[in-house]
Amino acid sequence: MDSPVKDIAAVSVPEAAAAPAAQPSRATRLGPVALVVAGGLSVQFGSAVAVLLMPRAGALGVVTLRLVLAAAVLLIVCRPKVCGYSRADWGTVVAFGTAMAGMNILFYQAADRIPLGAAVTLEVLGPLVLSVIASRRLVNLLWAGLALGGVLLLSGGGFDRLDPVGAAFALAAGGMWAAYIVFSARTGRRFPQADGLALAMAFGAVLSLPLGLAEAGDKLLVPSTIGLGLAVALMSSVLPYTLELLALRRLPASTFAVLMSLEPAIAATAGFLVLHQALAATDALAIALVVAASMGAVRTQARRQL
Repeated sequence: MDSPVKDIAAVSVPEAAAAPAAQPSRATRLGPVALVVAGGLSVQFGSAVAVLLMPRAGALGVVTLRLVLAAAVLLIVCRPKVCGYSRADWGTVVAFGTAMAGMNILFYQAADRIPLGAAVTLEVLGPLVLSVIASRRLVNLLWAGLALGGVLLLSGGGFDRLDPVGAAFALAAGGMWAAYIVFSARTGRRFPQADGLALAMAFGAVLSLPLGLAEAGDKLLVPSTIGLGLAVALMSSVLPYTLELLALRRLPASTFAVLMSLEPAIAATAGFLVLHQALAATDALAIALVVAASMGAVRTQARRQL
C-alpha cells in the first residue's frame, strides 16, 4: 500500500504545476473551498437533526439509518460498475468504507454524551494533525499549537467539564476522520464520478447494520424514523461526502484537512439553533482559536501555491 504522506502530497492542482505562469483566478481557487464549506454546513446541521433522532433509535441505530439510506440513494443515482477494478482499487474502497463507518459510529457515540460543538472541536484534531504531517512545514506547528490551545481551553485543562467517555469517542472519531480524508482522496482518483463513494458507503452500511439492529431492532422500521433518517442521510452523508470528494480532486489534502477545523463553529451554531445548546464564553473562545488555526493554515498553503 502507498505511503499516506506520499499519497497526500500527490493530491494537488495539476494545472498549476504544468503552467506556473498562468495564475489561477480567485474563483478557481475559492471554488473547492466553497464546496468544503457547503459540505460542512450540510453535515453539521444534519448531525443536529441526528441528535434529535437518537431518543427514537439510539446512536448506533441513527448511524445505521444514515449509512444504509445514504448507500441506497448513491447506488441508485450512481449505478456504479463492479467489474474491471483491481484488487488495490477494492482495497481502497474497503478502507474508505471502514473509515467512514468507524468515524460515524464513534462520533455519534460522542454526540450522545457531550454537546455537538465540543464533540466536533475534539474530533477535528484528527484532520489538523494530518495536515501538519502532510505539509511538513514548521509554520503549521504554530497553527496546530493554536488549535491545541483551543481544545485545552474547551476541556477546562482536564476534560473535567465534559463526559470523559464522550471526549474519548470524539478524539477516536478524529483519527478515523483523518483516515477518511486519505482514502477519500485515493478513491476519487481510482473511481469515476462518485462510484467509489457509493461502493464505500455500501460497505460501511454493511458494517454498521448488525450494530444498529442490535441496539434499535424494529424501531428502525417506524416510518417517521425512516423519514428523519433519510433527511440525516442526505444532509450528513450523500451531499457533504460528494462535495468533499469533488473538492479533494482540486485541493491538496493538507489544505482540505485544515479546512475541517471550521466545522466546530458550524457545529456550535447548529447545536444552538436546532438543539438549543448554549455555549459558555470560554467554549466560544476555544472554538474561535481552532477556527483561527484553520484560517491561518489555509492562508499559509495558499501563499505557497501562488
